[in-house]
Amino acid sequence: MASVTASIDENRRRSQRVTGRGEHRVAVVGAGVAGLAAAIQLASQGASVTLFERGPHPGGKIRQVEVAGHAVDAGPTVLTMRWVFERLFEEAGSQLDDFVETHRAEVLCRHAWQDGSRLDLFADRERSIEAIGQFAGAQEALGYRRFAETSERLYRVLEPTFIDASKPSAIVLAGRMGRVDPASLLLTNPAGSLWRTLQNYFADPRLQQLFGRYATYSGASPFQASATLMLIAHVEEAGVWTVRGGMIELARALERLARSLGVGMNYRSGVKSLELSGGRIGGLRLDTGEMHGADAIVLTADCEALTEGLFGSCFKTAVRRNTSGRSLSAIATALACKPEGWPLTRHNVCFSNDYQAEFDDIFKRGRLPREPTVYICAQDRPGHPETGANPDSNSLERALLLVNAPADGDRHQYKATEIDRCWDRTLAVLQRCGLTLAASGPTRHTTTPNNFHDLFPATGGALYGRSSHGWTAAFQRPGNRTTIPGLYLAGGSVHPGAGVPMAALSGRQAAANLLADRASIRRYHPAAISGGTSTR
Repeated sequence: MASVTASIDENRRRSQRVTGRGEHRVAVVGAGVAGLAAAIQLASQGASVTLFERGPHPGGKIRQVEVAGHAVDAGPTVLTMRWVFERLFEEAGSQLDDFVETHRAEVLCRHAWQDGSRLDLFADRERSIEAIGQFAGAQEALGYRRFAETSERLYRVLEPTFIDASKPSAIVLAGRMGRVDPASLLLTNPAGSLWRTLQNYFADPRLQQLFGRYATYSGASPFQASATLMLIAHVEEAGVWTVRGGMIELARALERLARSLGVGMNYRSGVKSLELSGGRIGGLRLDTGEMHGADAIVLTADCEALTEGLFGSCFKTAVRRNTSGRSLSAIATALACKPEGWPLTRHNVCFSNDYQAEFDDIFKRGRLPREPTVYICAQDRPGHPETGANPDSNSLERALLLVNAPADGDRHQYKATEIDRCWDRTLAVLQRCGLTLAASGPTRHTTTPNNFHDLFPATGGALYGRSSHGWTAAFQRPGNRTTIPGLYLAGGSVHPGAGVPMAALSGRQAAANLLADRASIRRYHPAAISGGTSTR
């Protein structure tokens, strides 16, 4: 704790020294990972930053709910690409390990099918190859080795040129892939679907289903998503981390770092509208009517909130409207239970029998799947292969169950009977996979697409922004800049995409673009709103 306090004091002194030179007032809207990352990056570079969040605490999609006296993570549960946060803290003069405790999981995920078969994937590639060989035979193990090698090569090309870069073009990216690693471009076939590409590596339909699930990480169907999503295999192999205290502790760590840099934090401060002055951003108005002046704004709301005019009609054309459709939503059930059957590890998946029918139900028929695939985050279990019973077998365990759902929370009201029917189908899939969740009925908290739409307006409950279907989808996401000078975007609905580390990268990129634009204006005169107050 002493090292954290010393780091905070040094950050505060450094920020105070820098901000004395040509103060630049920036408002950040939203205290999710993207907003916190942007605020940290900007404050560490000398901007005077104030953050506005309509909720009572940081986190955004990272959130907890209380079930039977237990705090259960009810948002993102997987931390990958830890280097994104290490870099963010280091560049701000701190260390991630001084703020939050993380542990690398040995088992990436435990998978179960209704025929009784189960398969663990490991952070160690050779262990995964051995496990797949025992599960499906030597030929499938060789297929996985080729798949993992291609995934790694694909990631090595895309990480600096796409993932960790400002919005690129498809032509430039394809050209670089062709020059740097033409074999990966040929093997991946970005224009093809992930599902079809997987058939080049695996004959076993269970393995096609397992690795096809990577499409859902971006809220897509494996039958329509680009094959480039196979790079997720390498991202997970490079490290899946658990956060002591839950993912909410990562958000709290980011908030503490932001505060140490002098960022002003305003909770329960919903933003009613953005304001223009002289053709560029001039500030914002809160729900209370209070005005705050700003030279620039980083907005982390879903970009569709802009196009629907939720921040003012003059901002509807700040980004291009969504014409590609929405990503997946979910039925998220947080519960306290006693799992029985086979031992859970931290991350577990029980598969439906018909993957095509499951995604057809969601994307073609616009309804909850008749038989869902179920993700289970057992939050009291470490990610180790020997995981067995909970240390205290008499206590309830915390778990989050997710099933995919259509993002129609703004046009379809999910009734209690429909949710109960979905829950019964969920339990039936688990039971056919050999798992029961005793004492789970009266102790659960369910979040529907309606609830997600209320939490994240203009989304219909979509959790991953715009649809990721088709090989050009990644290039159709808005970038950080908008048509309004001084207005920048960050979050899962903009480049580079959804997910905790991606959101952090988008916040960093928004901050970098803002600072670059600021530096390019030789004679800059901050615009003020009449009657407004400084965000300092």
